[in-house]
Amino acid sequence: MILKFVYLFGPQAVGKMTVGQELSKITDLKLFHNHMTIDLLEPLFGFGSGLWRLSNLFREEIVTSFAKSNEYGMVFTFVWAFNQQEDWKNVERMCTTFLAQGAQLYFMELEAPVEERLKRNKTPNRLEQKPTKRNIKQSVENLVGTMESLRLNSEEGEIKQENHLRIDHTNLHAEEVAKMIKREFAL
Repeated sequence: MILKFVYLFGPQAVGKMTVGQELSKITDLKLFHNHMTIDLLEPLFGFGSGLWRLSNLFREEIVTSFAKSNEYGMVFTFVWAFNQQEDWKNVERMCTTFLAQGAQLYFMELEAPVEERLKRNKTPNRLEQKPTKRNIKQSVENLVGTMESLRLNSEEGEIKQENHLRIDHTNLHAEEVAKMIKREFAL
């Protein structure tokens, strides 16, 4: 069995975690969504540099241990800022960890317009799973504010990976997207 690593990325509230939940239901992939570390650390450190440093360390350790396990594979969600070199380095480190164990990599990119993302920002599942998103005003300000400084979807040809799929998730249910991913990548 070849280890699988699905890198599920896109802007805030596009549906990464929800699609990841559905994908893990129909495959043997385990979901590790980015807020699992953020929401653990935020009560202790706020959103300062301590949170991000430790979150990255935790993620690296979890990914390293998981990549060496006998599990089928992992779905990891991430808001990838394509205009931030540090994000490219984080993606490369995580992928290198899996590749060192002979894993197959899959890059799954979601997109949806900001109007749809603002609606999804308040869904019960999101608020239940991500405590730091329960302050809707702050969450909306962050979502809208990052649009001015960060590019959160790739440009045509920017991702060179063989297994890259981009889906406009605006009018699709998470279950449909998960089935598309499973079928496209034979998971």
